[in-house]
Amino acid sequence: MNPASAGGSLQVMPGDTAAFRQALRYALAAARQVTPELMPRPTPCRAWDLRMLLLHATDSLAALAEGLDGRHVGLYPQHDSASFAADPCQAFRQRARDLLGSCDRADADRSVVTVGGCPMAASLLTMAGALEIAVHGWDIARSCGHREPIPAPLAAGLLRVAPLLIAAGDRQLLFAAPVAVPATASPSDRLAAFTGRSAC
Repeated sequence: MNPASAGGSLQVMPGDTAAFRQALRYALAAARQVTPELMPRPTPCRAWDLRMLLLHATDSLAALAEGLDGRHVGLYPQHDSASFAADPCQAFRQRARDLLGSCDRADADRSVVTVGGCPMAASLLTMAGALEIAVHGWDIARSCGHREPIPAPLAAGLLRVAPLLIAAGDRQLLFAAPVAVPATASPSDRLAAFTGRSAC
């Protein structure tokens, strides 16, 4: 059975791109709600409007593509971020679709990606990418006025690996401080809270 479609929690395993694929599909579905009129709307990311969020997310997707396709992510991206600005949502959707194709070609069990000159297992890159893209998909949906949760198996799987992916010293560069949620909160709400977002 494909873990991404199982009824229980998604088993996030080294070399498995299922979580990354599901995060991309979730974010693509959220982006289908975006219209030009919504671009100035605020997002759960403090001080960012939807346009800024899409530009950031697209830049992240481009960096992930560099890693999966070229096995190298530089400190200074090689892609042209300025080209994203004309239609940020279309750029985001195209990059996400391209990355789904990269997943088909990825051999994360045996491959290594160089990130800023440091070697990293490609499986770690895809797990980190799944976390970022799933959360930003959640941000996009909320910015469009929708409350589409991160799929429960995906959110539960990411919750297990998120503390390993986010070093304490790097958290302030990546996400806000965690917020409290009830013990009965859904996996989606708990993942949003872990990354500093309020589901209320």
